[in-house]
This record gives sequence, structure tokens and C-alpha cells, in this order.
Amino acid sequence: MASDLEHERHRRPDEITLPTLNEATRLRLGRQLQALYEPVIDEPLDPRLAELMLQLDADRDAAIGPGRSA
Repeated sequence: MASDLEHERHRRPDEITLPTLNEATRLRLGRQLQALYEPVIDEPLDPRLAELMLQLDADRDAAIGPGRSA
């Protein structure tokens, strides 16, 4: 096992294979993350934050010109 780790350290970056998740695992992970964050997503946005976001959008639109998007 140690020799495998040592060999992996000395491989060229283009030879290293990154771990991947199969489709079933990705779907399960996605559902779990959605369930975890759903209560947060359902919370109302603080009015001050909403106003700040609107102001940032307006500033960006003014900077890039009307009818154009970033």
C-alpha cells in the first residue's frame, strides 16, 4: 500500500486520475444536499439584503449599458 501511495506522488499531473462518483451516487448526494438546504432556501430574504442585491444589479446594468447583460 505504501508503495502505491509513493508511486502516486511521483506521477505526472496528466497521469493522475481523479476519483469520480457514479450517477446513482451523484443523484443520492444531490437529493441529500437539497433536503439539507431546503429549509434555508425557503427562508425569506432579509429586506436589507434584497435591497442591496437590487442596487448591485442596477449598478451593474448602469456600468455595462442598457440592454446588455454581463
